[in-house]
Amino acid sequence: MRKNPPPKILVTSALPYANGPLHLGHIAGAYLPADVYVRYQRLKGRDVLFICGSDEHGVPITVTADREGITPQDVVDRYHVLNKKSFEDLGIRFDNYSRTSLPVHHQTAQEFFSKLHGQNDLVIKTEKQFYSEKSKRFLPDRYVEGVCPVCRYEKARGDQCDKCGKWMEPRELIHPVSKVDGSRPVLKDTRHWYFPMGRFADTWKNWFDSGNWKENVRNYSLGWYNEGLGDRPITRDLAWGVPVPLPDAQGKVLYVWFDAPIGYISSTKEWAEKEGKPEKWKDYWCDPDTRLIHFIGKDNIVFHAILFPMMLQRMGGYVLPSAIPAHEYLTIEGRKISTSLNYAVWVKDYLEVFPPDPLRYTLAANAPENKDTDFSWKQFQNRNNDELADILGNFIHRTLTFVERYSGGKVPARGRLSVLDKNILRAAADAPENMGSLLEKFEFRQATKVFMDLCRAANKYFNDSAPWEKRKSDPEACGTTLNVCLQVAKTVSVIMSPILPASSEKLRAMLNLGEHADWDSAGKPDLAEGHALGKPDILFTKIEDDVIEQEIRKLQALDSGNAVQGPEAGAGRIDIAFFQKVEMKTARVLEAQSVPGSDRLLKLQIDLGSEKRQIVAGVAQSYTPESLVGKTIIVVANLKTAQIRGVTSDGMLLAVQTGAGHRLLITDGDVEPGRRIS
Repeated sequence: MRKNPPPKILVTSALPYANGPLHLGHIAGAYLPADVYVRYQRLKGRDVLFICGSDEHGVPITVTADREGITPQDVVDRYHVLNKKSFEDLGIRFDNYSRTSLPVHHQTAQEFFSKLHGQNDLVIKTEKQFYSEKSKRFLPDRYVEGVCPVCRYEKARGDQCDKCGKWMEPRELIHPVSKVDGSRPVLKDTRHWYFPMGRFADTWKNWFDSGNWKENVRNYSLGWYNEGLGDRPITRDLAWGVPVPLPDAQGKVLYVWFDAPIGYISSTKEWAEKEGKPEKWKDYWCDPDTRLIHFIGKDNIVFHAILFPMMLQRMGGYVLPSAIPAHEYLTIEGRKISTSLNYAVWVKDYLEVFPPDPLRYTLAANAPENKDTDFSWKQFQNRNNDELADILGNFIHRTLTFVERYSGGKVPARGRLSVLDKNILRAAADAPENMGSLLEKFEFRQATKVFMDLCRAANKYFNDSAPWEKRKSDPEACGTTLNVCLQVAKTVSVIMSPILPASSEKLRAMLNLGEHADWDSAGKPDLAEGHALGKPDILFTKIEDDVIEQEIRKLQALDSGNAVQGPEAGAGRIDIAFFQKVEMKTARVLEAQSVPGSDRLLKLQIDLGSEKRQIVAGVAQSYTPESLVGKTIIVVANLKTAQIRGVTSDGMLLAVQTGAGHRLLITDGDVEPGRRIS
């Protein structure tokens, strides 16, 4: 009897908002766990589709555009490109990374609205909304700021209080103020369409009760249900967004909470078009055997566990989520990430200095699965140096260099196995199944531990077997030890791949295994005797203390600056004494060249008047090396020396990030090098 084919797996990661760059909290919550899971499922040979894209509508984008004097399209174009590249550079591989500003998304979202409207699933209400008489415009929620009625926080937004988390309507704010012009807004009648969640609550509850959900998803969702699900607006008065497809709804767009999750479907449609099979998206979204899995942060639970499933139920014919691995928050050095105060570790900045895999490993080993976890630079350094370099890297390097030196770079014969040999081979055989069962349950921390525990056991096995002693006294036993080590290395090269894809690829090249890997056969000791290996290389390099100290100082400077004055006096400011500690000087560029292995970094030789130095700057995408020679630039001259991608950098160039890339701070006219900025 023929077995049923494995189900299709449709994986989505929350659409990142195209209003700013990605930070580590984003990656730890919705993107790295999804990428690890997808890579694992592909190694299992399963049919997996991984979908994401930029969420490009909503009030914060228009606020940014107004503040910068540009269009909303300019804003989303900037961050879509930046974030897409950050994902790619971090090794996160989507099958399709779309945009909600595309026509395919507008059409799909309007189809949802039209069907719900046509079957009388929506409610029309005339309500009072804040209106700025000064600017002659309605003010959506985030355009209004005031005092939270619950916790009395003075900078609460019109949709949510960032301090206590209350979700509210703008008119609930005390002392509301327009963020557009600072005026006191008035309430004025406007008409909007609502999704009546309470009407569909029982149908949703029957479906939800049949699922096996993470504890935070279950508790959060049932909390909402028990409080009573009310009518939720799905339109708003705004010029930027998906237009409401009704003739009497001019100047109104779909609320971003309604249109954003539909972006998963429109992104899949775009993927199908690219595949040359426009209807193929239905194979995933309309097949009841598909497993739909949403990877999100906990702040998105209500949308993915209640609102979107309700919408899909009312549309009919769509698969509903089978799992929602919602992660908690990541803090940085014990503090909550704050994009408004710029307190974060940004992915693009991280990748200027470090390779992707050590971060992937650190975040996987410390994933905020069931509670908030903290990222610290020292912890990151320890994970890289003590675990990746000293355990995994050490085992691989010792094994391969020993085989190259004493076995001609070929797999030696395996003789009679000792108890020690059998134990490590058994551990390698069990590791894929043990790790896989944890990944199936979205337990990434424990899965990462299984992988590293095998590396620890392998390293200990090498030490205990002492092939350097057996080489002359018992050559057959020495060969067996090395054979066993190589079999374990093969296993490691597969099970590390979801977490450390770039390093896995490098290791497989050293083992001459080719690109194809199979999870189910990873634990089999089937490297053939005489198999020729590739050239040994260092898998992980250690990170020096001064590099980490520089990263810590960056955060401490932000922390110190933010603590100088309270919010009423102007948070984020520093005093003159703090500023005077920074020694900025003019410098002339003498030479410039690309840094090997990086498409962002340039190595500059500069003249500081009294001395010449070398600095590394991430401006290669904005300037060619030749165009910099002869320019007089501004540098921070009193930073400690750092190693960036193995290149010494003794100072920091000053530049401004714009929509068009970096722009150097240069002098007006010819100024001799070495002059201090004051």
